[in-house]
Amino acid sequence: MSTPSGSAAKSYALKFISGKYQGGEFPLKLDKQIVVGRSSELDMVLVEDMVSRKHAKILFSDGKITIEDLGSTNGTFVNGEKVKQARLKEGDRILIGTSILKLVHQGAEGASVDEGMAMKKLEEAAAAQAARTTKASSMTGKIEEIPLPDLLQLFHTSKKNGVLVVTNQQEGKIYLRQGRVYYAVIDENHNLGPQKSFNRIVTWEQGDFELRAADSQEFMVELDSSTEALLMDALRQLDEFKRIQSQLPALASPLRLPQPLTAPLKELTPELMDVLQLVHNHGSLSGVLDHSDGDDVVTAEAVVQLIKRDYVRAE
Repeated sequence: MSTPSGSAAKSYALKFISGKYQGGEFPLKLDKQIVVGRSSELDMVLVEDMVSRKHAKILFSDGKITIEDLGSTNGTFVNGEKVKQARLKEGDRILIGTSILKLVHQGAEGASVDEGMAMKKLEEAAAAQAARTTKASSMTGKIEEIPLPDLLQLFHTSKKNGVLVVTNQQEGKIYLRQGRVYYAVIDENHNLGPQKSFNRIVTWEQGDFELRAADSQEFMVELDSSTEALLMDALRQLDEFKRIQSQLPALASPLRLPQPLTAPLKELTPELMDVLQLVHNHGSLSGVLDHSDGDDVVTAEAVVQLIKRDYVRAE
């Protein structure tokens, strides 16, 4: 980050994008150290059990913004990594307790707010957040602010337990044990399987999230890959799906076999025959993807082949 000058040096703030103080902002002042913790004597007071009395300090000096953990019990995390000391840049995300803070650029008007007023606004944000959710300590937010891969990386490093509930047109649930993803489901459709459900949820780019308390529900099948491996595979699939998306019909578009079917079935591999049967039985791309034993990319590629070879037609 380039060295700010004069007024520009006062134009950064920490924006709370999740947790008890979601929606609040705390301005950073040039050459002013901010100590964050639970103690009422500090600059930024975060009243929650997972925050230590003196948790971390943030300093804006010589054009650099740095954060240092002060030996906190639960640690300080920057972009998913536990840190003792780190330099921050605009857009970085910090996890302290159940709060996720984002370093944002702020105009001169916001920079003029003193710390007393900033704390008052944080308390107002906490009261508003408590009114919106049944648990004031619940971690909630929008995935437009923090994409799911980044959020899951934060939860993995900080060893969170619970159920991450993501809501847009559908409701996805990702189950975490000590930060490790062990199950996922969309709209309680367990027939879809945890791997396929996880891969789909991770691609969602809009919606609300909430980390709820751990669920005692047990599942017959659990995911056994590491969180990093799951994320890498999901993002690889997203890239591959985008590559062929222009060749695919809309998810809800009807698919049918032509009448008469003139293309010879003997030229199809067993895998393509299976997908052809799914088209016949379920009649749409979404139905085929939901009922296929293969992953979404492999199945979608098969549909593209069947359409190109005139075994299937999209309406």
